[in-house]
Amino acid sequence: MRLRPRNVRSRLTLWYLLVLAGLLALYAGVASLFLFLSLREDFDQNLLEDLETVEEMLTKEPNGGVSLHSSHPDAAEPRIGHFIEVWSPQGALLYRSASLQDQALGSPPGPDEGLHDPTPSSARLPNGTRLRLASGIYHIEDQRIVLRVAYSQEALWRELREFGEVLLLGFPIAVLLAGFGGYALARRALSPIDLMATQAKTISAEKLGDRLSIENPEDELGKLGSVFNAMLGRLQAAFDQLRRFTADASHELRTPLTAIRSVGEVALQDQRSPAEYRDVIGSMLEEVDRLTRLAESLLALSRADAGHIQLLREDISLVRMGKEASSVVEVLAEEKRQQIDIEGDANLVVSVDRLILRQALVNLLDNAIKYSPAGSQILVRVQSGGDKQAYLEVIDQGPGIPREHQPHVFDRFFRVDKARTREWGGAGLGLSITRWAVEAHGGDITLKSEEGQGSTFRVSLPLAKVSSASPSKGGLQ
Repeated sequence: MRLRPRNVRSRLTLWYLLVLAGLLALYAGVASLFLFLSLREDFDQNLLEDLETVEEMLTKEPNGGVSLHSSHPDAAEPRIGHFIEVWSPQGALLYRSASLQDQALGSPPGPDEGLHDPTPSSARLPNGTRLRLASGIYHIEDQRIVLRVAYSQEALWRELREFGEVLLLGFPIAVLLAGFGGYALARRALSPIDLMATQAKTISAEKLGDRLSIENPEDELGKLGSVFNAMLGRLQAAFDQLRRFTADASHELRTPLTAIRSVGEVALQDQRSPAEYRDVIGSMLEEVDRLTRLAESLLALSRADAGHIQLLREDISLVRMGKEASSVVEVLAEEKRQQIDIEGDANLVVSVDRLILRQALVNLLDNAIKYSPAGSQILVRVQSGGDKQAYLEVIDQGPGIPREHQPHVFDRFFRVDKARTREWGGAGLGLSITRWAVEAHGGDITLKSEEGQGSTFRVSLPLAKVSSASPSKGGLQ
């Protein structure tokens, strides 16, 4: 079973301790190695100096042996762990320190021993004592000898052990203190997250206006809180839009239903002539038609929001699209003696779903017809944007839209003149559907309007790639 701390503070502290322990162990190892090499360097320097000193202390005996000069201050070998051997080149032992107790400093010298500059090396006595040994060839009077001088390294290793014991004793204490400090530091550093988590628990659908408190918006935790607050803002806007949409949809649905009920109840109160009943039924059918259009618009927006509408694209002239849309609303324009003119470059081709984009243009023309005065002109102008874009503008001569209302004209159920809604039968969804249709094709729609000077809706669409292939199937021919 894998053990893992449950909270971030503990994990940060654990990682901090692991890293710290690794660094301390590395530091202890490097420090111990440096101390060992430093002590051994001093050790070897003293050993080489003593090798020269001992050579001066040696004297030749009449029997051919060698002894230390009795008058020399170092003749008694006062240093503890100081060992000396003298050999002849033929391998005969001429002198050995009494402290060696008949233990040899290695085997008899070979023919190459001492020929080069003395270099200390490590060795061991038979009893396990670790030594540092140096040897060289010297002459006593006319006799050639091999001199070996060795020091015991036990004192050096004892110092290293004591140094290691100090490190081992201080290591867990340092790690323990660092653990407490690291945990406190992690707790302090992560306290804003605990505060934000506590505040986030209190935020619900009814309290989307609440925001997280941020101590320092410039650090990483502050940026996280800012992002979360921004997300809450988007959620609040979405919930508010959903509430408004539900309320407006309920109102729009209730109005025709109330009218149908009222007309029906009035018609049933008294006996009426067939002509009067036809008028009643006609009024009820008008409200049913209004309900049908509203339901279809709501269904289209619902499918668009859910992403269930697939575009069946084909290459088509934008001027042709304008003509098809104008033919749909031509009857409405004739009732108000209005004229719809279409001008522009017929060679500007876009790749669109004909049915969806045509409905978007119909909505724009229908809106222009409703708000333009009788006998006025409505212009549909197609032109190139010069940046692989094609523009289609619907220009009317209506009263214009006040500047404060322009940012909301594409919102669902928004109407500038609510008093005339029943007269025109609009539900405030046409421009919303138009914006979705244009954006679904990778385009954009903008409004330019001045009060008393009419309105211009500009639709921007990407031009289709030139191809000799025939248009794809799927659009209305």
